[in-house]
Amino acid sequence: MADKGNPLVTLRGWHRPLVVLAGAMGVLCAVSLLGLLLDDRTLVNAPIWLKPLKFSVSVGTYALTLAWLLTHVRRARRAGWWFGTVFAAGIGADVALIVVQMIFRGHTLHFNKATPADIMINNVVAGGAYAAWLMTAAVVVLLLFQRLPDRALNSALRWGTALALAGMGVAMLMFSPSPAQQAVLDAGGRPATFGAHSVGVEDGGPGLPVLGWSTVGGDLRIPHFAGIHGLQVLPLVAFGLLVLARRYPVLADDIVRRRLVRIAGAGYAGLLVLLTWQAQRGQSIVHPDFWTLAAGFALAAVVVAAGAVAVRPSAEILRSAR
Repeated sequence: MADKGNPLVTLRGWHRPLVVLAGAMGVLCAVSLLGLLLDDRTLVNAPIWLKPLKFSVSVGTYALTLAWLLTHVRRARRAGWWFGTVFAAGIGADVALIVVQMIFRGHTLHFNKATPADIMINNVVAGGAYAAWLMTAAVVVLLLFQRLPDRALNSALRWGTALALAGMGVAMLMFSPSPAQQAVLDAGGRPATFGAHSVGVEDGGPGLPVLGWSTVGGDLRIPHFAGIHGLQVLPLVAFGLLVLARRYPVLADDIVRRRLVRIAGAGYAGLLVLLTWQAQRGQSIVHPDFWTLAAGFALAAVVVAAGAVAVRPSAEILRSAR
């Protein structure tokens, strides 16, 4: 059943291949948790089942969000179905290869150029990721031509998908040689790996629990993660404002809520830029310097001030009407 204006549509109307992908990720999540308990193998100084666990949660959440998002596509719905299907096939194949490469072969996945098989698997995974990026971009274009009854949700969907697209784009920055890899290249050799998550340090060093993000250098996984999950954050902001509207009359007007969603989207985009800038300077997320903190406080101040301005006119109208 298609959505008729209510964002809480039934699961039956959601994009089926994406829902199947999310279900498969749920199974992989459960298996990965068992693997963490029963399998003590490690890879690059981390439990070997940790990456499949993280990917299962992230991909499953993203797939469900995109499946729901496509229920709002009215024009070119068949194209939207194909975009979602290609996304599901590409990312589903990538996750399957993660399991094969890491769990069954015991090799690292990303940036691995050690053997012809590693290169082939790495290239196929990169192809799936590029396909997902292109399909997300296509969904962004489709959303530009959609109109929902709630202006705030309409803006949230557009901002969220655009941010997810930008977050995927950040991953491209990972595919450049580290200083050690560049030294091998300069000497005429061929490094076993090409590219890295970390900046300024080698992958596999000290990291945050579970997440693994570097605590001693920059880490491009942080802005990548923040960006792709903007697709969940911005619609949640829109829903949160809708719930708060029951208590605060100033939010009853969906134009006001749309302004606030746009401000949140711009602020989130600023955060994505800030996190990327911090990582590219080789700076750990847990050790920000003065300039990172100053930029963060400035961004927060601008967002709060803009939000206050966005609701003030309507507040004044409500006071004058009493």
